[in-house]
This record gives sequence, C-alpha cells and structure tokens, in this order.
Amino acid sequence: MPPEWAPQDWLWIGFPHAAEEWPGHLSRAQEQIAAFANAVAESGQEVRLLVRDAANEAHARTLVSGGVTLERREFGDIWLRDTGPLVVQSRGVREARRFAFNGWGEKYRMPGDETIGAELADDAGLPLTTADWILEGGAVDGDGTGLVVTTEQCLLNPNRNPSLTRSEIEERLARDLGFGRVLWLGDGLINDHTDGHVDNLARFVAANTLCLPRATGWDDPNAAIYADAKARARDFGVEVRQIPSPGLITRGYLMEPASYVNFAITSKLVVVPTFGSQHDPDGVAAIAELFPDRAVIGLPADAVLAGGGGFHCASQQMPALAA
Repeated sequence: MPPEWAPQDWLWIGFPHAAEEWPGHLSRAQEQIAAFANAVAESGQEVRLLVRDAANEAHARTLVSGGVTLERREFGDIWLRDTGPLVVQSRGVREARRFAFNGWGEKYRMPGDETIGAELADDAGLPLTTADWILEGGAVDGDGTGLVVTTEQCLLNPNRNPSLTRSEIEERLARDLGFGRVLWLGDGLINDHTDGHVDNLARFVAANTLCLPRATGWDDPNAAIYADAKARARDFGVEVRQIPSPGLITRGYLMEPASYVNFAITSKLVVVPTFGSQHDPDGVAAIAELFPDRAVIGLPADAVLAGGGGFHCASQQMPALAA
C-alpha cells in the first residue's frame, strides 16, 4: 500500500448531507468541506466530490469551483477514509481492497456505507478483493516500506474482530495490505467516535518517521496519550517528530477530539484542519516543516469535527500507478 505522500491521480471527498449528523452545523460543515475540495483542485489535482442527491449536488455546485468534479453516489457518512477503497500496488498493477464494515463498532449504520467502496473501485476500473475481517482505513497508516501504525484501542476492540488475536490481525495486515511490521500504539484521542483511529493521533510523514502531537497547556486532555504514543514509537525504533496539539477544544460541554494530525496529504498540497485555537498557526507551521516539497495550508474544520471527523477522514486518495 503506497504511502499517502506518493503521487496521486485524484482525491475522493465526501460532501456532508445528513442534518442529524451535524445538528446545527451542517451548513458550515458543507462550506468547510467545499473549501477543502477547492484548495486541492486549485493546487492542480483532480478532486471528485461525492454528493448524495440532486439537491446536495445543486448546493455543492454553488460552493465549489469548476475544477471540482461532482459525482452523485449513495453513501451515508462522509468518512471515505473508512468506507472507500484502499488501493495497493504490485508489479505495475493496482488493486482495491475492501473490508467488512460494521459502522465503527455498531455505532453508526447508514445506507450506502457498506457498498460505496466497491462502487468507487468499479468506477476506477480496479479489481476488488473483500477481506474477511473488519477494518477501517483511518485505523492504519503506513510509511511505504511495509511498516504500519495502529492503536490497540481500535484494532483490538471487541466491537470489531472479537475472535481475532493480535498476531492474527498482524497476519491479516500483511496478507491484505502488505504491512509486514506493526507499531502498536495504545489509546486514541479521548471522545473519538471511532474508538481511537490512528489518523487522529499519529501519521507517518516519511519512511520510519512518525508525526505525533505534544500537549499544549496544563489542561490538554490527551497529554498522557501523547506521551505514551511517543514512548512506544521510540521504543520501536521509529523517529518521532512532534507538533503542537490544539489543546482543549470544547463544543458546549463536550470535549472534542481535535487534532492537527488529521491533515490530508495530496500530490502538491497538505491541508491541515484548524479549530479556532491559539495554537492553530504553530500547528500549521510545524506540519509545513515536515513537508518542504509541498504547500501546507490550514483551513477551518470545527464544523466538520462536530460530525465526528476531519479532512483526512472525509477523503481517500487514488494512488498514481508507479513506474
């Protein structure tokens, strides 16, 4: 499975449509996703924005530039990182992988989420293999050398694959995605709807180089989680590059799992979610240092987060065919 910074042919993005998923925040979430799509398109990369129906297609067209292609599809949640196809390459051939899906541990089941991955793979002309176990794309992040990072909270959660042991999951990661080495982190961020997806905590930015947040302030709710992840990564022999966290971000009385680590890497651009935190400029600047070959921008994503994810969660790349 190529790393995300490898060349891409296009980026799929999901457009928010369900008011019950974003109560009081749907319009702003749509605007923020549209801004994300526009930024990637303006960088010169093809963007395919999935819209749920004719009404959402018409509304999306008022928000995006002519460089964004709209595709009408039946899907529920917009989190294509988890429901879209994962693409692997071998000897000049691309293939799609899909996995069983149970609504993030039987929490969120919506029509279309179990089928959208196969539809997108078919559209792209990719042979598709469906594996015999549950996995969401946001639960794993690879560095292109066969090394993958994940969390125990998610992959060992009894609401996913209760009959599989740690070693059996490792065997399936190697068999289905080519990940021969697994760095196990502990918990993901507090209140993460996904039971600790790693793409909100830790991301590879180069071979054997992992980006992790560091706590900002005495009230940072995830300070212990960041410290544990850093210790595990270093013990594994991985180089750690730390960036500021947004700190404590709340919505009403709810503590949000806000993270700059949920950035989306595209062929020419890295898009970082921001949350109106005093740490936003430092977070974006720190990520820019990790990607000297790409432009790096921050875009507001607080309304997107109100629905349970970020820019990385809402997108899935189509890797270019390697030479």
